[in-house]
Amino acid sequence: MTDPQPTPPPLPDVPAAAAAQEAAQADSTPGVAGVDDTGVPRLVGDLDDIGRGFLSALFDITFTRFITRRLASVFFLVGLVAIGIAFVSTVAGGLISGIGALPWNPGGGIALILSTVIVVPVLAFFAVVLLRFVIEAGVALVAIAENTERTAANTRRD
Repeated sequence: MTDPQPTPPPLPDVPAAAAAQEAAQADSTPGVAGVDDTGVPRLVGDLDDIGRGFLSALFDITFTRFITRRLASVFFLVGLVAIGIAFVSTVAGGLISGIGALPWNPGGGIALILSTVIVVPVLAFFAVVLLRFVIEAGVALVAIAENTERTAANTRRD
């Protein structure tokens, strides 16, 4: 026969509200801005910024420190500039080609101008959205890894 009720996990020694109050009174831990109502300390700044330098994290061959959050805005800005340059050059090239085709093929020239004016902005918009999705996915993956690392470090083993 199977056990009808699984055994519940052990309860903590101190309730969360009491732990939060104790931690709030002893708020002298460096890098901690206080505690929330569950007793978990809130860290100040980016996790990688606390006690770690950018260059040491960059050349960490064990990949235990992440630089993705710090560089995400730089990658996004560079991507936006690249998309903007591609947009301007494609629109200019399409309009010049369309205007150049008007004397010998008016229908084709008008179609090229209209398709350039309609399609290129839509593709540029989708490129910006895709860039944002990819960068957010990378940052979210790093955040999950950091939170998992923090959870594992704070898990009590009996």
